[in-house]
Amino acid sequence: MPDFDNIRLEKGLYAGGNFTAALTSADPDEKYKGTKLEGLDAFQRQLKRFGIRVSGASSDTVEKFFSTAQSSVLFPEFVARGVRAGMEQADILPDIVAVTTSINGRDYRSLSSVPGNEDRELKAVSEGAFIPETHVKTKENLVTLRKRGRSLVASYEAIRYQRLDLFAVTLRQIGAYIARTLLSDAIDVLENGDGNNNAAPVIGTATPGSLTYSDLISLWNSFDPYELNTLVASPDMMAKILNMSEFRDAAAGLTFHGTGKALTPFGAKLIRSGAVGQGKIIGLDKSSALEMVKSGDVMTEYDKLIDRQLERAVISCTAGFAKIADGGAKVLSL
Repeated sequence: MPDFDNIRLEKGLYAGGNFTAALTSADPDEKYKGTKLEGLDAFQRQLKRFGIRVSGASSDTVEKFFSTAQSSVLFPEFVARGVRAGMEQADILPDIVAVTTSINGRDYRSLSSVPGNEDRELKAVSEGAFIPETHVKTKENLVTLRKRGRSLVASYEAIRYQRLDLFAVTLRQIGAYIARTLLSDAIDVLENGDGNNNAAPVIGTATPGSLTYSDLISLWNSFDPYELNTLVASPDMMAKILNMSEFRDAAAGLTFHGTGKALTPFGAKLIRSGAVGQGKIIGLDKSSALEMVKSGDVMTEYDKLIDRQLERAVISCTAGFAKIADGGAKVLSL
């Protein structure tokens, strides 16, 4: 018999860093298969339990969370989910990150394998002969993890009558700020390396100060044996690219006007970002260029959000980036 309405909610559920996981452990989703609650996660079932509507024209006000001591425990998770939604909407990291690694601490060393040309060749091996080796080792320097966040400042009296769907807009904006800052960190590592002497090679244009389609072809051609499948361009370089005649064919124009996403004639995904310096394009092999390292998920100061009813609470995310393959990213610069 589903018993989500008998779960005791307390601040200790946040201690492990993942409120929903702790709540799901006490109230497994499997119990609700075949019921009208199937499809809701443990947090959403608790919202239903206390009759808290967080979206739509009939959404409740912030004070609904604080109607009981137990329902107030849900508020930090509501805040965290709003921030995560904003991060996902503004996030282009999935387009440039090959793998995401989650850790529990702050110290992490990524792996390094830098094979030479001969090491990449799988030559015929005679019976009983030595088989060539590929050496994989940890990098010399640790991945730098930075805590990025915003401080949410408001009194309970100031927001208690605000609708939750309107309040969520502010939370999504905070998430977007964090996502853009993380992107800046990622671009910096792609371009300048992660502290292990692995900055991206810089390729100049044929005519300094100008960009031609042949420059892009040269960049694409330099990636062998990797694949150039993603281009991250500064706004000014994005404009130069889109004004090239090669990007005005019917198929490319239809895709851009219909979706806002630009595809290059040689198949690489084209992304605009102000995090890239003026006059630069970063080309990368998305499958092997960058690793994202996260220490936990979006964190909220739940004590302040529950006991002090906001006042000032920090919402943060701790993450860093590491280069995987040294040849997986290159910079084209005017």
